[in-house]
Amino acid sequence: MTNSVINHFNLRGRTLGKLGPLLHHPKIKHSTQPPSQTKSSYGKLKDEDRVFTNLYGRHDWRLQGALKRGDWYKTKDIMNKGPEWIINEIKISGLRGRGGAGFPSGVKWSFMLKPPDGRPKYLIINADEGEPGTWCLLAGFAMGAKAAYIYIRGEFYNEASNMQVAIAEAYQAGLIGKNACESHYDFDIFMHRGAGAYICGEETALIESIEGKQGKPRLKPPFPADVGLFGCPTTVTNVETVAVAAAILRRGGSWFASFGRPNNSGTKLFAISGHVCTPCVVEEEMSIPLQELVERYGGGVVGGWENLLAIIPGGSSTPCIPQSVCNTAIMDFDGLIACGTSLGTAAVIVMNKQTDIIKAIARLIVFYKHESCGQCTPCREGTSWMDKIMARLVDGNARCEEIDMLYEISKQIEGHTICALGDAAAWPVQGLIRHFRPEIECRIQKNQAMKCCQ
Repeated sequence: MTNSVINHFNLRGRTLGKLGPLLHHPKIKHSTQPPSQTKSSYGKLKDEDRVFTNLYGRHDWRLQGALKRGDWYKTKDIMNKGPEWIINEIKISGLRGRGGAGFPSGVKWSFMLKPPDGRPKYLIINADEGEPGTWCLLAGFAMGAKAAYIYIRGEFYNEASNMQVAIAEAYQAGLIGKNACESHYDFDIFMHRGAGAYICGEETALIESIEGKQGKPRLKPPFPADVGLFGCPTTVTNVETVAVAAAILRRGGSWFASFGRPNNSGTKLFAISGHVCTPCVVEEEMSIPLQELVERYGGGVVGGWENLLAIIPGGSSTPCIPQSVCNTAIMDFDGLIACGTSLGTAAVIVMNKQTDIIKAIARLIVFYKHESCGQCTPCREGTSWMDKIMARLVDGNARCEEIDMLYEISKQIEGHTICALGDAAAWPVQGLIRHFRPEIECRIQKNQAMKCCQ
């Protein structure tokens, strides 16, 4: 089986699925400069430009199915170009971290290109879902890593089981392990099941968890690129970030950079949930307008767009924005920062006017209070205080001056903790007060009027 698979991914000029001929396609060249951006509208991604060709699991997820879709194609040829070429293409692509921070991936990977000091290097992939493939090997090779750890939530039993099968098949086929893809490069992949702690999304807390310790963030510096897993140089990256690497390297960084606005390149997975007619996960071009994304793929807001109250555009930690802002919001890093929120992980939560927005944000604070590791005083104490005040605001059993008190507490948490969980807890409250303060005050006044009538 090994020889047949090696020949499969190393044949020149053969068409292997949609991605097969692209590395040597005459119209697709590996440029050294990103293309000049001339587009004025974004969205409507073509099928041939999609990176995630089995997003919904409708096709064979095992090795043979992956090979038919073009995975592993030209892997050895790409590795022969060397780590510097790989990292340069990632830089040209404009790829930024998809886990929320948005840090330039090529720059992050280059931090690992240091003279060897005798310590092994590691790649850690923060994955809630996915399967090992070419992207894992190529990213690790570019960094000089000898092994990758894929960190997956223990609750995702079926996904983790499938991943373990996929890893075993890749080893059996000679694609990973000793002399991976006949490249004279040894690379191992291990899967580690987490216990579902939200805090382990932070890179150093994740490292602590893999080492068998409590998932609590480390002080930085030293940074993981210097002292990471087992005290060795390590890069921790989001699974979606590295999942697009193989497509970028086959098609060229300029191809990926042609999608989205400048500084917001590529395609992105958007998860649309809440009060929409068809909740879904979809791959689309960066910089697509928020309203178009919700209406085209989410089937529109329940009750129509005019029934929209607010949207949380990047996951629970990002500030909500009201309909007036959603009308013109652009789904990319810069566009949402201009709206006073963040792209985060692009988990779009839609709330229509039947939503109790105060209660919804209060529920998020309960979550962050529960998920705080308790290491930092501002987060440990501040989330508890915010939870108590928010509970009173839900009932209107508070004073209007407590709104300012709540905002002040959130600012004392933000930026004063080891990791970003404190910021994640503070931002939903700040977004609520920024856009829905009149609703909070109205509820307090109604509650006070009821008490006076009793």
